[in-house]
Amino acid sequence: MRKKTESALPVVVIGAGMAGARLAARVPGATVVGEERHAPYNRVLLADVLAGRYAPDVIALPATEVRRGVRAVRIDRADRLVHCDDGSVLHYGRLVLATGSNPVLPPLRGLGDTLPDGVHPFRTLDDALALRAAVRPGVRAVVIGGGLLGVSAARALAECGAQVVLAQQGEHLMERQLDPEAAALLRVHLEALGVEVHTECRVRGLRCATATTTESVRAVELADGYELAADLTVLACGVRPRTGLALAAGLDVRKGIVVDDELRTSDPYIHALGDCAEHRSTLYGLAGPALEQADVLAEVLAGRPARYEGTRALTWLTLRSPDPLRALDLAAFGEARPLPGDDVVRLADATRGAYRTVVVREGRLAGGVLLGDLGAVSGLARTWQDDEPLPPAMSLLHLLTDDGGH
Repeated sequence: MRKKTESALPVVVIGAGMAGARLAARVPGATVVGEERHAPYNRVLLADVLAGRYAPDVIALPATEVRRGVRAVRIDRADRLVHCDDGSVLHYGRLVLATGSNPVLPPLRGLGDTLPDGVHPFRTLDDALALRAAVRPGVRAVVIGGGLLGVSAARALAECGAQVVLAQQGEHLMERQLDPEAAALLRVHLEALGVEVHTECRVRGLRCATATTTESVRAVELADGYELAADLTVLACGVRPRTGLALAAGLDVRKGIVVDDELRTSDPYIHALGDCAEHRSTLYGLAGPALEQADVLAEVLAGRPARYEGTRALTWLTLRSPDPLRALDLAAFGEARPLPGDDVVRLADATRGAYRTVVVREGRLAGGVLLGDLGAVSGLARTWQDDEPLPPAMSLLHLLTDDGGH
């Protein structure tokens, strides 16, 4: 009897996010199980749904057959079965965990297992639609968390006419991506739109009022005792990989589900990719690496040689606006914080709201930040991704020209 080829084995994908949908589009016949009731969508555009610029169908990804509203509850590795909450059981030859991540719910006083009315995470399309339904001009909204997600949510809420306060525990906005100078410009941009920004601001709890049988948020309490009045509170405190299924199945899990260069877990018949996967001790949590992983895994599942060697990820944020003068583009890559001995060059144009900086370490481009004018971003990103020594004749200033040195 002829042995089944790798590509003939039944493939089951748990998770219908961007990574799972990308993989399924490249693996004919794959069965996709997705908890959400929506068709797969572009999660990067959720703030645009919140702001009312896009309807849900606009951000839908190319059609992928998905068993929607179904949750995988157990993996039987011995018999290669996936048990689902609707009672169905799926056999797999290869299983792919694309379970993504959950929003981090901070340990705040007044925040239990059930969220009070008016308190919203901001991770899914349902989250964006619920916020969109709740927001109206004059509503007092507090966004907890000043990272990429929190900044996007605050900007979108302000566009909806809400009175927005952004509370960030760190020293400046988007600490993972931006240097202090770029963060200061971003803060000016948000404040010009009416967003009140508080940095180095630790939130202690929520004050809620009980009406009939439900609790509704009334204020956000800060550690110094000050209260921020709130009709809506958005939790944008980061994400955590969803590893529960993998842990229960006995797979190797650290911060994420550990995978090798073929995105294979400690079980040779199970792969993982996207936000839930930890590759070479790295969790990416970004769309770009997840899509790249899906492309590599599609080749692996087809029996063709392919390896994932990591992604040098570019963070790109576009804060759109009906008024072009109020839009803002931002890009960050690599290490924007210089170390002793690094060379740094910055260009700032206050009249245009533009800022560029690059860090060069041992003759190579280590990282950079661009805000406002992204004319040089493509060339800079290529130079950084290639990770080749910079030509001796190339000046640091030339790196910031519109052609990025190419």
